[in-house]
Amino acid sequence: MTPRERLRTALQHKEPDRVPFDLCSTQVTAISATAYRALRAHLGMPPDEPELMDVVQQVCIPGDDMMERLQVDTRGIYPLVSTNWDVTIEDGGDDWTLTEEWHCTYRMPKDGGHYFSLCESPLNDTLLSKEAIDELQWPDPADPRRWAGLRETAEALRADGFPVVMKGLCAGILEMACRIRPMDKFMMDLAMDEDTAAHLLRTIADLKRRFWEGALAELGDVVDVVAEADDYGTQESMLISPEMYRRLLKPLQAELFGAIRKHLTDGFVFFHSCGNVRELIPDFIEIGVDILNPVHITATGMEPDALKRDFGRDICFWGGGVDTQGILPNGTPDEVRQDVRRNVEALAPGGGYVFNTVHNIQPDVPPENIMAMWETLQECGGY
Repeated sequence: MTPRERLRTALQHKEPDRVPFDLCSTQVTAISATAYRALRAHLGMPPDEPELMDVVQQVCIPGDDMMERLQVDTRGIYPLVSTNWDVTIEDGGDDWTLTEEWHCTYRMPKDGGHYFSLCESPLNDTLLSKEAIDELQWPDPADPRRWAGLRETAEALRADGFPVVMKGLCAGILEMACRIRPMDKFMMDLAMDEDTAAHLLRTIADLKRRFWEGALAELGDVVDVVAEADDYGTQESMLISPEMYRRLLKPLQAELFGAIRKHLTDGFVFFHSCGNVRELIPDFIEIGVDILNPVHITATGMEPDALKRDFGRDICFWGGGVDTQGILPNGTPDEVRQDVRRNVEALAPGGGYVFNTVHNIQPDVPPENIMAMWETLQECGGY
């Protein structure tokens, strides 16, 4: 099978020759530049300064030699968005300061910093109102420069037998509202002035829709997977109630996914949501989500066996191959192998599964553990 055939077979809930392996097709299934450099050194590969697909998270696009070495099945195309375009980084003394097109400011310590963290939000110092929201200088989501040249890239990947995965304009609808407001105040807005909070959510959703309508009008016939996201879960529960999700966010997502479907000729909708989102999985299925990522296996209610049993006929799982919070950075190679084998055995039967970690591989992950993960997938990932 070609990598594209392998992935599409799995996403059609059938068993390919082996479990497809994803690395870095999106900014939520990636590897930090620090871990990537260490992995290259561990494998005896020549040094390589990778391109960052997401400057804020400091995750990178591996070189072709690494993608071939690890037999990665997926390939991403990366539109120009706030994390890799029109980003300004200034020397802040003890840290680096980053600003981007949504007028958010992030900082990364020079000493021991591995990624940028949000520190200033454009609507932080004002009473949230519809007027303040409308007056904010929003990015132009339909600027064709964002996807210029990506068709040629996608066609070349398709010609080489690879599936094409495309990420979106920005973080999720709720997550972006929590950056622009910021989070502590927006959560209070949801409780105290839902109508105005909903106006901010709608504004962000409309920007996302305009991006995908423009991008997929150009690329919809050469993209296999469209990646969207919004984080709703915590390790144990949820950030908002299921009722609030269904009232405020589900209709916006249904509209967004409907707009995507109109231009996505023959592709799949990938949706990333961290933490315990078990109660929302039927809602995701109802509004057209084909793929759930990251399969947060250590969160309450997200046990792989139960997820596969209850939802495996209706949604694909992408991720969940190894615990990235505890075992991958801190465990022994043998513990990594045990975790990978356990998760693959739970999620892979019958197809509908793509192997990736639970979110990005972080800077502190030993290369020995990355290779133990990969080697175990080669051993147990065949059908």
